[in-house]
Amino acid sequence: MGPLLWFLAAALLALLELTVGELTLLMLGAGALTTALVALGGVPMWAEVAVFAVSSALFWFFLRPPLRRRMEKPLVLDDSPRALVGSTAEVVEDIVGGEGQVRFDGSLWSARGLDPAETIPAGSRVTVYDIDGPVAVVWKEP
Repeated sequence: MGPLLWFLAAALLALLELTVGELTLLMLGAGALTTALVALGGVPMWAEVAVFAVSSALFWFFLRPPLRRRMEKPLVLDDSPRALVGSTAEVVEDIVGGEGQVRFDGSLWSARGLDPAETIPAGSRVTVYDIDGPVAVVWKEP
């Protein structure tokens, strides 16, 4: 009966963690789950309580800090022009002799073709190969 109670306690603590979000109850739930696994071996109740206390403390001190750092680390959003490489653009002005204009990311950009000998007509879809200062280097997919 002991292992079942520890499994239920682990599940309840994990569910309660969803409302709190501080990883405290989750560490206690991990301790309860560890204790449930140990209790399957038929250890006495005092040993189960000791395993719960020790394992919960270990989870709290060694697992919780790296998890908190990972959760609190801000997501990095690349808003530099280099992030536009690989996106699709629409040719607004014919790209002839390596000069023209494309529209992508909601704005107009000067553009040049990857192959300077190729003419890309207006209305074509191109892929941004590189950003060279204020100029998008594009190529037309076959």
